[in-house]
Parts: sequence; C-alpha cells; structure tokens
Amino acid sequence: MPVDPAKAELGRLLFYDKILSGNRNISCGTCHSPRFGTTDGLSLGLGEGGHGLGPDRRSGAGQDRIQKRIPRNAPALWNLGAVSIDVVMHDGRISRDPIFGNGFNTPAEEWLPRGLSSVLVAQALFPMTSSFEMAGNVGENQVIGAVRDRIDLGWPILAKRVRSLPQYGDGFVAAFDHISRPEDVEIQDIAEALAQFMVQDFTSYDSPFDAYLAGDTSALTAQQKNGADLFFGTAGCSSCHAGPLFSDQRFHALGLPAFGPGRARRFDPYARDVGRLGESDDLADAYRFRTPMLRNVALTAPYGHNGAYPTLERMVRHHLDPDAARAAWSPDDLVLPDVPWLAAVDFVIQQDRLEMERQSRARDIFLRTDLSDGDISALVAFLHALTGAAAQQQHSVIPREVPSGLPVDR
Repeated sequence: MPVDPAKAELGRLLFYDKILSGNRNISCGTCHSPRFGTTDGLSLGLGEGGHGLGPDRRSGAGQDRIQKRIPRNAPALWNLGAVSIDVVMHDGRISRDPIFGNGFNTPAEEWLPRGLSSVLVAQALFPMTSSFEMAGNVGENQVIGAVRDRIDLGWPILAKRVRSLPQYGDGFVAAFDHISRPEDVEIQDIAEALAQFMVQDFTSYDSPFDAYLAGDTSALTAQQKNGADLFFGTAGCSSCHAGPLFSDQRFHALGLPAFGPGRARRFDPYARDVGRLGESDDLADAYRFRTPMLRNVALTAPYGHNGAYPTLERMVRHHLDPDAARAAWSPDDLVLPDVPWLAAVDFVIQQDRLEMERQSRARDIFLRTDLSDGDISALVAFLHALTGAAAQQQHSVIPREVPSGLPVDR
C-alpha cells in the first residue's frame, strides 16, 4: 500500500485523538501503543471506560466503569499494509470478498461504505462501532445509539465531529484530491488516513534477520542461526508461519488455555470463544484462529489470541506440547488487571468440563516434542532476531497534542 505523507500525518493525529470514540475518552493509540509493540501489553484489554495505558490501565469506577473485558488480545499492527494480506482479525471477520458488492466481507455487510482501498482501511472503521472498544454504552452518547439502530449510522456522526475542527477539515482538503471543502470529509477518508499512518509508521523490515538475508552473515548470532535452522527445518514452525510476514494467513486450533468472556456466536448462552466458527458458521472452524505474523513478536507480549502466555518461551513450549502446557498454566500467568465485578466471568469457562475437553481436542498443530531446552532457547533467540530496529527504538512519534484538545495517552 503506497503512502502519502500528508494523509499519514493526518492519520497520526486521528490515531491518538479520542474524538473518534463515542464518549471522547479512548483512542486507537490507547490499545495499540508503540510503547507496547503496537498492542496494550495486556492479556485482555480494558477498553471504553478504562483509565491509563498498558499494564497500568485500570477499570474505572461508578457508572463510567468498563462493562466487559475486550474478549481477545489486542493484535499488533505491523505490516498490515502488505498487499498479500486479504484477511485480518483473530477470526478473520474482515476480509476481501465480493459477497456484498463493496469488495469486503465485514460485520457491516452491505452497509459498509464504498470506495475503501484495502482491508486495513476497512478494519480501521470497526473499533469505532464497538461498544466495549470505543463507542460506549447505550444511553451514553449519540454514536452508540446510532450504531445500535444500524452499524453504519454512527460513522457520519464521527465524520462530522472531525471535519468540524478547522485543523482536520483544512488538513483533509489539503491532503485529499477529491475533497474540496471540509464538508466533503466522510468516514472512509478518515479510515484511509488512519491506514496510511499505520502503514507509514508500522511497516517493519529492518530486523537482524533481514540484514542476514541481505548478505550480512554476522547479523545473527550462532544461537539465532541454529534457531532459524530449526524454525524453517525440523521444528516445523514455518509450515504455518510462512512467507515474508511469517504467516500463512489461515486459521488453526492451538488448544490454548481458555478464560475471559470470549467471542461466541450470537446465540451461544455462555462465555466461550469459538474462534473462526463465529464468522464462518462452519463447525470445522471451531476454536481456530488466524496465524499471527511474527515480525516484532518479541515486543508484543503476552501471546495467543487471548494473551494466555506471558513469554515467547512459554508460547513455543505450548506449540510443542499443548497438553503439558495447559496443565502447567495458571491464571497467575496472565496480565489481567483486577476487575472485581467481572471476576465471576473471567474463569467461568474453566468450570465447564465438556467445553474444556472440546477445546483441548480441537488441535491442528503436531510438532516435534523431542526438542531440548537448548533448542527452545535457540528458537526464542531467532524470534528476537525478527525485531526491527525502528520498532525496538520506538521511532513512531506520539503527538503531544491533537486538534480536539483532548488528552493524549502517552
């Protein structure tokens, strides 16, 4: 995806501006901060109603407190502008598809705005419509009320908010050829600016491994080279973590420990996460999740679709022996801020013996189990060699102020 710096810099301001949330109290950057590898550093995030950043984020109080944990781990944003990506989100619920006549299959179905240039642009629209992420609770603001009537009705409200501020309105006129006056700014233009910023700042191909591939044989340590041999060879990791992005863009069941509210089908009566099944309605997709891309993975702990494991070593060991890893897992492994009024839901799934058995049986990974501790250390060292220099140094700039004048989470 080509980048226009003028659009990207507009997107930077919007990414960190809480104006895009229903209650003006959370931004994209709150849960996708460069400080935490473009994630939030939590197993399951605290969205609308929370306060603070990363592991220090808290649940709020009174009527404004959070109503539910974010059901899944905040995905990293690295390299989402790659032209080979045609599906995003843990369950793939946003993808390129002609099914609705607008080029994409999304939760908005036929109500998705037309003219979106990429799957990343489409994805940028949906946190704004989520009650627990950015929109707020019914009765709190105009945006969530409109979204509950129909998913696309909240976007024009947000677009009007943005274009009514002179710095944004004039900025869009200057950056977009088809916009001749602020009144012409629409939500798809805002999503395009957000995507341009993410591609500009979160594209990462400057890791030691990239230097090694370019001919610098000293870029990797002996241990990292050993890890690469295992990763691409007998350990079998590259069967799913394939290609330049280290993902086959497909869906696999790993049998991770289960907890949290999950994302179930609309008619499911209890907290569980059914994975890809929730999007496809194909029982064969139960408990399958999209293969994550691995560039900068060392910066994006905790790991798994629900952030079940705190370290790369623990995540690698789970791949090698899921049964042993599940048996050794405990809630103490989580980065999960205390929310007393949600405690009854956090681990209720663990009490359902049949559901836990179903999830443990659903497994697509069968790798070597005879790797030594040294081999595992080598694999982890190789994964660290996928960290880009700019990402490691947090080169992406968080603005000190934004046009709305709202506080910026830094």
